[in-house]
Amino acid sequence: MLGRRPYSLVYGGLFIAYLALTSYLAWLGHKKTKDIQSFSVGSGDMNPIVVGITLAASIASTATFVINPGFVYVHGVSALMHLGVAAGLGVITGLVVMSTGFRRLGQKAKALTLPGWLGERYQSRKVAVGFALINLLSLSFVVLIVGGVSIVMQQTLGLTNVESLVLIIGFVFSYIFIGGTWAHAYTNTLQGIIMAVIAVVIVGSGLGDFFDKGLAPIAATDPNLATLVNPESPLFGSFFSVFVAGFIIGFALVSQPHIISKALYVKDDAAVRKYLGVTIVVSICFSALLLVGLYARLMEIPREAFVDPATGAFRQDLVMAVYLAKSFDPAMLAVITVALLAAGMSTLDGILVALSSIAAGDLFLNLTRDGLLKDKTDEQRSHIAHRASQVILVAMGLCAFLISLSPPKLLGIFGQLGVYGIVAASTVPILFGILFPRVGARPMMAAAATGLLVHFGLYFLQGSAADSSLLSALATVCGTDVKHLGLANPGVTATFGLVGSTLVGLPAAVLSRRNTPSAIAAAV
Repeated sequence: MLGRRPYSLVYGGLFIAYLALTSYLAWLGHKKTKDIQSFSVGSGDMNPIVVGITLAASIASTATFVINPGFVYVHGVSALMHLGVAAGLGVITGLVVMSTGFRRLGQKAKALTLPGWLGERYQSRKVAVGFALINLLSLSFVVLIVGGVSIVMQQTLGLTNVESLVLIIGFVFSYIFIGGTWAHAYTNTLQGIIMAVIAVVIVGSGLGDFFDKGLAPIAATDPNLATLVNPESPLFGSFFSVFVAGFIIGFALVSQPHIISKALYVKDDAAVRKYLGVTIVVSICFSALLLVGLYARLMEIPREAFVDPATGAFRQDLVMAVYLAKSFDPAMLAVITVALLAAGMSTLDGILVALSSIAAGDLFLNLTRDGLLKDKTDEQRSHIAHRASQVILVAMGLCAFLISLSPPKLLGIFGQLGVYGIVAASTVPILFGILFPRVGARPMMAAAATGLLVHFGLYFLQGSAADSSLLSALATVCGTDVKHLGLANPGVTATFGLVGSTLVGLPAAVLSRRNTPSAIAAAV
């Protein structure tokens, strides 16, 4: 831990300027936010370049800028291959395969959220409510982001964890409260540009040393750190856990509500292609930041530099902050710190818009439509849902604050566990809903339940002697042993969940081709 740092005029000025400009953009968004539709997806005809930068910033987040380089430092090249290369290729493939079809169906059904899209696609209010409940697991990723940004602020501003949490939650939750999706898009454009420039600066800071020395110094410390698969890693110990699970989970991550719903922000397929092009280019720049984990090894930063003095425990989440402090002068560090804060806020505000819209539109409206709101007009319901989304935002902020007061030991694993649960349940219903226009709700709900249960079941039952035969069978299928199966990695358990979900849903999807076409088929 670097200890408390005095405030610098450079950092203070930049931080205040960033807060002021972000607040101004949020206010511009407020002027366009009048009901639940404008809060959730804007007007549906946003500039695709704005959407592309917004999406890239939402995908990157604190995980890429702060948390994941720590995994590369601890586990070596194998973590880089899993988190950067395999998952990155999976995300790009998922965006290309699903975005256009999702937009077409969403536009026809006038969907505002991911659960709303699923509810309309399968003509079932229960489907919308069920997936709305599943998507509340995104709160775990909110905690990851808030905790990651808090680490940066503690290291650079010298604030305490409580002070950092109050500032982060108070600021981001407030501007989304007033501006919704428009505030998210405007502020993410600013944040994404800042992040892209600083990502190039950070990656360039150690690239020369990396090319000169290569992996030889790292291999001399521990040969396993320089291999594509690290046989001693509980997370990245087999080809399956590194590459297969990495690609599959990357593809599935597109099913997160704050990512796939970006397709609803634009008006046509040409705009989708344009924003995807922008997203892919910018995202590649962000993924290169994982090299910092190797840079820190080449700098021979002692392990003690990553110890939390409050607990005496090693914190891999500190790798990025420590590397930056040792690589840049105070003025440049101040600029970079603003970018790290922007990285966290860019994804946080996207998740908040999605979560509050889901909770208000898909839970509150659906559960009260035949009761409290029975006699209300559609316009009145929309305005009430908008107010409900703001109340829900406040409640989520309080929950995130309370959990983050005593954050989990590994923020990355905690955040992944919840998010991967969402995608293990949602990917097959979304993908099959696009590819098989006639498949019904029941088999897709069964597929979703299977994905969710397998993911959490395997993760929480790992190491249990009672399940040794099952785990041995899984290891045999994957061409490895139980030790290297990687079930401590939520990406691996979610991959098994996705396989199970596919096996349950595929027969019904194939058989559905023989049925009478549904009205919604024309949208694809």
